[in-house]
Amino acid sequence: MMNDVGIFFALAGGVLSFFSPCVFPLLPAYITHLTGGKIEDAKMQVNRAKLYSRSIGFIIGFSLIFIALGASASFIGKALADYRMIIMQIAGLLIIVFGLQMAGLLKFKFLMKEKRFETEQGTKNIFSSILLGMAFAAGWSPCVGLALSSILLLAGSSETLSQGVFLLGAYSLGMAIPFFIISIVLSYSLSTIRKINKYLPRLAFVNGMIMVFLGFLVLSGQMQKISAWLASFSLFF
Repeated sequence: MMNDVGIFFALAGGVLSFFSPCVFPLLPAYITHLTGGKIEDAKMQVNRAKLYSRSIGFIIGFSLIFIALGASASFIGKALADYRMIIMQIAGLLIIVFGLQMAGLLKFKFLMKEKRFETEQGTKNIFSSILLGMAFAAGWSPCVGLALSSILLLAGSSETLSQGVFLLGAYSLGMAIPFFIISIVLSYSLSTIRKINKYLPRLAFVNGMIMVFLGFLVLSGQMQKISAWLASFSLFF
């Protein structure tokens, strides 16, 4: 039985990562880059069929990278199974630190480094959109990287390879759903971006506190106990 609590946190982490100050304000630029559209009359002028296909390609691209990272973390964690308790305690402490950094309560500069992927031309088809999504995930922004690193640490302390894959699959889904919905909304109006932007600092704080709570669960060993209890209800299969 996979870790029900971990799946929930991974899904929530993906949603909140999408609405982070590092990613959400840049969404119009990413969409125009993907589709070759342009912004006019307070909305994005774009072929909607192209918008749907390119957005799906982009989602597939970053999901492939995230899931591969989750599988790798789980594989390493499984190879170090004899040290699982130590790994869980270290992971819990790191997740707490990442959460405090994300919430703005810590200011470690080395955790704010980032790499950006830029191209001069937009994507030409769904396959190039997939490649752009993969590059986007590989050079993720710092505040999203903190959430992603926390989920990867959780995957590394999981018992099986499939748990790590499901955790990062849930994280990808958490980012994919709002990405696709907001992409469609932008083709009708840009006012949504302006309205949500006002709440981004609060969302970043919420995301950080969720990660801190997750870290304490992992550090104290309560994550396994809660998961064992939830497993009896078969929330996930």
